[in-house]
Amino acid sequence: MPTTVHEFDWPDRVVVGTVGVPGQRTFYLQVRTGKQIVSIALEKLQSAQLAEKIDEILDQLMTVDGNPFHVPASTPLELVDNDDLDAVEEQFRAGVMSLGWDPTTAQVVIEAYPLGEVDEDDDGFLEDDDEADDAEEVLRVRMPVGTARAFAKRTREVVGAGRPICVICGQPIDADGHTCTFPEA
Repeated sequence: MPTTVHEFDWPDRVVVGTVGVPGQRTFYLQVRTGKQIVSIALEKLQSAQLAEKIDEILDQLMTVDGNPFHVPASTPLELVDNDDLDAVEEQFRAGVMSLGWDPTTAQVVIEAYPLGEVDEDDDGFLEDDDEADDAEEVLRVRMPVGTARAFAKRTREVVGAGRPICVICGQPIDADGHTCTFPEA
């Protein structure tokens, strides 16, 4: 069966957002170009790690001697996107994801594969490209450095907007209350 590739080379919008109330949220990576919209479900941890790794790539690029690309140290204000997600129709739930840099277009590249579609090694990374060729579906997003910086900032904010953390036990506090269990001394 041929692989369906949802490819976005210069998306109009690429964001992580949520549906649901804190404690019961579903995270989505949503990409839009014109009327084409793809939404894939992510775990909260995947979202947080994606933002962290994008910032690491951009920060590394800033330190490379002779780097011909301008990489913003902070999010360009004109790229801030605080709008809600567009209508969500889940394409698939992400399993393995890969992140890279394409110097020919000066873009950060995200690839996401459906959960259970490809094998991964112990670190959660693809074992080799032949494995990805077997996937029935893939989302590939290329975004310029400013958009990538804005994406990472928004994603960190979305992840951090969950339930507040109890200062005593370190567990999330639910809207309907919280029973703290003190660790034995």
